[in-house]
Amino acid sequence: MSKEFTREDLKHHDGKVPDKPILVGLRGKVYDVTAGANFYGPGGPYNCFAGRDASRMLGKMQTEPDALDPSTADFGEKELHSLNHWEKFFSDKYSLVGTIRD
Repeated sequence: MSKEFTREDLKHHDGKVPDKPILVGLRGKVYDVTAGANFYGPGGPYNCFAGRDASRMLGKMQTEPDALDPSTADFGEKELHSLNHWEKFFSDKYSLVGTIRD
């Protein structure tokens, strides 16, 4: 069953609360990355993406949000290619559990 998440909802799914799944938003979709808790959970190398819409960060290959976060409207070919790669990676590896509602 697919659920709608706000960006505020996602903040509660960053791995800090043990009984909540770890979620990552990407291009309006929300993926459950709990199976990769070693990477996305607290202390993991990709924890910066957990509990947020990480579209801009992944497309720009950055670990810190910026002033335009999570907008991708200004992306060029290189960033869109990166974002497409990450979207395929997440869709192949993790369960799609919902969408992001603005």
